[in-house]
Amino acid sequence: MQAWRVHRNGEPSEVMVLEETDRPVPGDGQVLLQVRAANINFPDALLCRGQYQVRPPLPFTPGVEICGETADGRRVLATPALPQGGFAEYVVADEAALLPVPEALDDAEAAALHIGYQTGWFGLHRRAHLQAGETLLVHAAAGGVGSAAVQLGKAAGATVIGVVGGPEKAAIARELGCDLVIDRRSEDIVAVVKEATGGRGADVVYDPVGGDAYAKSVKCIAFEGRVVVVGFASGAIPSPGLNHALVKNYSIVGLHWGLYNTKDPLAVRACHDELTKLAAQGVVKPLISERVPMADAARAVQRVADGTSTGRIVVLPSGGTR
Repeated sequence: MQAWRVHRNGEPSEVMVLEETDRPVPGDGQVLLQVRAANINFPDALLCRGQYQVRPPLPFTPGVEICGETADGRRVLATPALPQGGFAEYVVADEAALLPVPEALDDAEAAALHIGYQTGWFGLHRRAHLQAGETLLVHAAAGGVGSAAVQLGKAAGATVIGVVGGPEKAAIARELGCDLVIDRRSEDIVAVVKEATGGRGADVVYDPVGGDAYAKSVKCIAFEGRVVVVGFASGAIPSPGLNHALVKNYSIVGLHWGLYNTKDPLAVRACHDELTKLAAQGVVKPLISERVPMADAARAVQRVADGTSTGRIVVLPSGGTR
């Protein structure tokens, strides 16, 4: 089979190599899946760079999220077992963790549902306890993780303010349903949020960016607001001023969604059931900006790494248009 492999750490476009390799062999409790679509996540770039919290042995295949097909023809969502990730024609995955694909979604949309939307759901509902009528501030609102949070925030009845970089991404954020969009390149995030909320600030901040995004967020957080720390796509990990959190009476909560797979797998399945209902209602629909053939995977991962992509880029190993 064909698979993208990383033999040394570095930038994805430089270290990902398409090779012929043997199909992986399932171990106890695992199942072999044909990959119908593999979603690109920012952690795939970090894996290539050797900067992710998990560092698989070299060589490895990146790709942490797929829509696959079982031997009996069922479409399922899976997180492949590294070091044999999803940018391949076949993967193995834990059978107990497989989730059925919502019928409302095609292969590419399904491949982008699991990690991003589960992260958004747990972040907004379990960690931040977002309530209808509250104001939600979403950074990188036109990106893969941010776009999921925008849709879930609207589904929860929140007023959603999206932060983006540039007019093209601003247009996408509006199409996603943001009530207000801030272009961080030309507008003052703090001033706009305060004006839009009558000086109150945002009740919940969803931050997959870190760095300056976090610094601006805590300057416009509401009384008893909650900042959900999801990641650090900017490359800069902020150092929170706990005296500031004390004085302004807000909470800083972290979210590592992957822990729920081992700590509370029943909650993951319950979340998937809820996401399936929202997909059937048309409320949740992953924004797929590109569907690329297998040969273009490395260049696509690099675009995600560089922050130039919008929505989700999905790799189709069969070269189809699903």
